Amino acid sequence: MPKVSGVVVVTGSGGLVGAEAVRHYLGQGARVIGIDNNMRATFFGEAASTEWQTKALCELSDQYDHRTADIRDSEAIDAIFQEYSSDIALVVHTAAQPSHDWAAKDPIMDFTVNANGTSVLLEATRRFAPAATFIFTSTNKVYGDSPNRLPLVELETRWEIADDHAYASGIPETMSIDQTKHSLFGASKVAADILAQEYGRYFGLNVGVFRGGCLTGPGHSGTRLHGFLSYLMRCAVTGDPYTIFGYEGKQVRDNIHSRDLISAFDAFRQNPKAGSVYNMGGGRFSNCSMKEAITRCEAITGKSMDITYDPIARDGDHVWWISDLSRFQSDFPEWKLT
Repeated sequence: MPKVSGVVVVTGSGGLVGAEAVRHYLGQGARVIGIDNNMRATFFGEAASTEWQTKALCELSDQYDHRTADIRDSEAIDAIFQEYSSDIALVVHTAAQPSHDWAAKDPIMDFTVNANGTSVLLEATRRFAPAATFIFTSTNKVYGDSPNRLPLVELETRWEIADDHAYASGIPETMSIDQTKHSLFGASKVAADILAQEYGRYFGLNVGVFRGGCLTGPGHSGTRLHGFLSYLMRCAVTGDPYTIFGYEGKQVRDNIHSRDLISAFDAFRQNPKAGSVYNMGGGRFSNCSMKEAITRCEAITGKSMDITYDPIARDGDHVWWISDLSRFQSDFPEWKLT
């Protein structure tokens, strides 16, 4: 695999995907600039702090340069990008307010972080490092609750779609993102998603948009409002109560390991297609319902979980989401989930 030649900038470098990206590119011998101001603790409390991850990265290599900056601060971001300018080969933008429940508490903060912050980074890239590849981590929430209109079938442990349905292999990028309830988080990510595409299509920057499903891995600072598998497993181990919201606990998510996600980013980095959009998750390779996940967690710990069921589903939540990965796999046939 060709190594990156130049500087790599990673936003949200203390988070699950950001830290995975930092470790990956440090492993390639690259100079990596991490941007993270631990906003996750602001959003979700100290239990969700990413400081432990940032500390570990700073101790890992002298090739890692951490910057405590807010992505909305154009002056600070411009200074970083101007410092490294044309040496920047890759920008991996993972920083975000990631919870649609939290967004409703402070819509202005949510929008400025997700939309304005992305705007600041795209413009800094255009001005100071226009030859760089820009990876944007979007979300399947840009489709709103449109997936809930699919003709789903209720099975014993999950909702599912018929084998002969057009979406049997997963939901493709052609599903409309219009005329649907997105949640405020979904709306702010739609704005950033479309803006990122436009910097690719209008300005010709090498921008790739990855609409993630559930992302997981050992670097996740999971919390009640964000980090499904991480938080579920934490509750299974500690005995803390866990609440299922709606759909009889049969709602389905595909899950992708952060390492596989970075592998996809790197495949795009080697052969970028400006303005491209990809649904990215575990697909049919890796997915589960809430009930199925709980059963697995209980089997791992050997003890029953403290589960409460709330029949009221989270507003705009998906009943069933499995990503169709065929567009990405067609463009990058060497990439595989592991």
